[in-house]
Amino acid sequence: MPIKLPENLPAYNVLSNEGVMVMSDERAARQDIRPLRFGLLNLMPKKIQTENQFARLLGATPLQIELSLIRMTEHETKNTAAEHMAEFYRPFADVVATGEKFDGLIITGAPIEHLDFDQVTYWDELQQVFEWTKTHVHSTFGVCWGGMAMIYYLHGVKKHLLENKAFGCIRHTNCAASSPYLRGFSDDLVMPVSRWTEMDRAGIETNGSLEILLDSTETGPALVQDNENRALYIFNHFEYDSGTLKEEYDRDVAEGKPINVPVNYYPDDNPANPPQNRWRSHAHLLYGNWINEIYQSTPYNLNDIGL
Repeated sequence: MPIKLPENLPAYNVLSNEGVMVMSDERAARQDIRPLRFGLLNLMPKKIQTENQFARLLGATPLQIELSLIRMTEHETKNTAAEHMAEFYRPFADVVATGEKFDGLIITGAPIEHLDFDQVTYWDELQQVFEWTKTHVHSTFGVCWGGMAMIYYLHGVKKHLLENKAFGCIRHTNCAASSPYLRGFSDDLVMPVSRWTEMDRAGIETNGSLEILLDSTETGPALVQDNENRALYIFNHFEYDSGTLKEEYDRDVAEGKPINVPVNYYPDDNPANPPQNRWRSHAHLLYGNWINEIYQSTPYNLNDIGL
């Protein structure tokens, strides 16, 4: 089964052209099944690019998924057309008002990791989101800064600034081969990393509710399972397109910012060479495994989520 998207959402044509199965509302209505309901709380400035990246991963499983796009209520985006936001996104406050529930929720990253959490303009509302997930979402996936913020709020795990940006395709170790979320994973793997901060390892390892699933000696814990809150936190970027790190590198070079060439990304570490994607298969495995775990355990009646 495909992912259900509005036909006029840019991701609909992008994914269709890539061979991803996409379904319109009209076609979905003819199928007598309950689709899995997923929300994407999109905190990234390039909304459409992020929609495409996550919809691509969600749409690659045999299950029908209905994706709802959510934004922070008062925060105004500056990098995506207001018409796009008005047509496809709902403010979080409106979602809360309906009382609706979700099988899964993805909370994306945001390029604000240099700020303390309480300095973020929408921090108060984001804390409400984290509380709301306990009763209205079966499983939550916090990505990069979104995961950092959630694990900090729920468990007090702090982040610290790095002297140099962790940037490139970094090798990671599979620490929990028997985890259903890592089914099919290699013993070690490559994952895109792009951040100036790292989560406190001791704060994770001493918390009985948290388990490190993927780890790196270079850039620290990467994927953490939160058994208490039915959540996963990933601090890196499996969802990235092949050229996303290149876009970030080229942007910083053009702006004259001090930035190292992303390691292990370009062949021979030469930015003149086209980058190679060596994480795509593990990205699909992780999100497919997460969706499968939700499918196996979520209540058939959405209203029973959180009870």
